[in-house]
Amino acid sequence: MKQYNTRAIMASLLICGFVGMFSETALNIAISNLMDVFHISAATAQWLTTGFLLTLGILMPMTGLLLQWFTTRQLFIVSLASSIVGTLIAALAYNFELLMVARVLQAIGMGLLIPLMFNTILVVYSPEKRGAAMGFVGLVIMFAPATGPTVAGLLIEYLSWHYIFWLSLPFLLLGLFVGLKYLENVTEVTKPRIDLLSIVLSTIGFGGVVFGFSKAGEGDGGWTSPVVVASIVIGMIALVMFALRQIYMKEPMMNLRVFKYPMFIVGLFMVLSCMMIILSSMIILPMYLQNGMKLSAFAAGLMLLPGSALNGILSPRMGRLFDKYGPKWLVIPGLFIVAATLWFFSGITLASSITLIVALHICLMVGISMVWMPAQTNGLNQLPPELYPHGTAVMNTLQQVAGAIGTAVAISILTKGMEKYLEGSSAPNEPVEMANAMTFASQNVFFFAMVVTVIGLTIAFFIRRVVVNRAAMGAMH
Repeated sequence: MKQYNTRAIMASLLICGFVGMFSETALNIAISNLMDVFHISAATAQWLTTGFLLTLGILMPMTGLLLQWFTTRQLFIVSLASSIVGTLIAALAYNFELLMVARVLQAIGMGLLIPLMFNTILVVYSPEKRGAAMGFVGLVIMFAPATGPTVAGLLIEYLSWHYIFWLSLPFLLLGLFVGLKYLENVTEVTKPRIDLLSIVLSTIGFGGVVFGFSKAGEGDGGWTSPVVVASIVIGMIALVMFALRQIYMKEPMMNLRVFKYPMFIVGLFMVLSCMMIILSSMIILPMYLQNGMKLSAFAAGLMLLPGSALNGILSPRMGRLFDKYGPKWLVIPGLFIVAATLWFFSGITLASSITLIVALHICLMVGISMVWMPAQTNGLNQLPPELYPHGTAVMNTLQQVAGAIGTAVAISILTKGMEKYLEGSSAPNEPVEMANAMTFASQNVFFFAMVVTVIGLTIAFFIRRVVVNRAAMGAMH
């Protein structure tokens, strides 16, 4: 197997990934601030997140093809150029339209970088060291979004929202320089045939589903809105046509043969359930802390920091444990911890102490760190090397879809729960009753997340360690 400067390669990819994920969530805290500055409604401001997710949902399915058409360095440079230009425009943005353009450019950068990161790890690390390497990716994927709201809260309080992007810019430039110096071309460029119909179907399919669910979560009209129903139905039809076309093509854009590997499917289910649990609880918890318990954005961000930081710190350790013992001894106990924590969360009240909520959030994040990367690495390990780009494309694309679904379901459970509580209240406009309604609705969301966890736990009993085919690995290098 060829020797690579894995440390330098990982450093450049992780710095850029961290900054990209950081700015994705940092902006969420600034939404109410931006509504005042730009005089826009919540539904319009929501597009800063929806547009980002939508771009990822459209771009991710094509990454399997792009990884075979362009060299590692070419994709890395385009991804970073897009991120840097997007971040610079965002830092200078003086109206909503400019900021929206910046978000799309940032999303293109991230949409190329994340699959590139996974694929590079699968190629440059031997299977017995992959868990630890994937753990560092876990650190980025979990720790960056966690620090985003806290740091953004500080910047907004003392400077302005522009500084979220000014802070990111030097790190992106640093990542670019390290990558230009050390990143090597690790994949083979095979230039398979480009099928335009597949690209159109995938764009309509994944784009329609992500857009439909994101719209449903916005709350105006919700699930019954004609736009939501039409987007999801058209998206689903396009996805079925896309899947059928991929099955019968000689050189598919997204190779669905990855679904012939049972551990890949189990790993995929674990990752999707984690994504739904994280997004549904991470959206509701800050809202509950701010609107239910009346804490400031900065205080809410600080409360969520210990759990998320610990998740980031533990990810590489979990990766090493996975390399040593395999997935079963991490994934099953991890899901038990998550299920128990969510059960406690579904009983929180306004009398619950801050210490209890911080402790529960820490348990939730520790549980997730035991599940996510081990399940994902184990699943990808079962694929033959020629399917790595397709396996990472499938996982990353469906994560975006699961994220959009989890968010939408959480927001609609929250809205319906609050409405139901206030209908039965004698003084629905009283602040105390509003806080009680928020508590009642949040308990329902945590119960929903617990149901998702129990389904994940049932599937987890089928997980077993994958023995990697050494001959196939050797043939590749």
